[in-house]
Amino acid sequence: MYEHDGSLRDALQDYARRVPGHAEVAAGFLGLLDGQGADPFQRSRLDGHFTGSAWLVSADGRRALLTHHRKLGRWLQLGGHADGERDLAAVALREAQEESGLSGLSLQAQAPFDLDRHWIPERGDVPGHWHYDVRYVVRAGADERFLVSEESLDLAWREIDAIAADAQADASLRRMALRWLAHAR
Repeated sequence: MYEHDGSLRDALQDYARRVPGHAEVAAGFLGLLDGQGADPFQRSRLDGHFTGSAWLVSADGRRALLTHHRKLGRWLQLGGHADGERDLAAVALREAQEESGLSGLSLQAQAPFDLDRHWIPERGDVPGHWHYDVRYVVRAGADERFLVSEESLDLAWREIDAIAADAQADASLRRMALRWLAHAR
């Protein structure tokens, strides 16, 4: 069993209270956090591990920066593996900076904005596995000129209204867009 400081536990419990329709999802994340076995903050735990992602919004809050993910071939939020880091908000911010090349990014809050458990298909010698993705709002500064990293086929700023209305968009992206729009009103 690994050790954790309880802050993620508190954040997940708070999320379950703030987003009652997602309480069962939060319970699954708490189960991973409190479960037996290998460290869930390491990608080597192939039965499931934590990742941190950024709902990266423009300074005016009207657009989100999305990546056309190289390995998955889909438009998604920026993010990645914890690789031992227990502060998933820091992981989300780091991944947003690395994958976008943007400077002046800031974490809007330490509280998770969204939780999403999704299956990652087998690739090479890595079997299929679950990502327990904890997502945070990251705000861009004034300079929105991005650089496409090797992890992406492309990056694009998209209107959040358009993401919410796009039936072809990833379901979790649409959920985050709708949640963002509901909070903006």
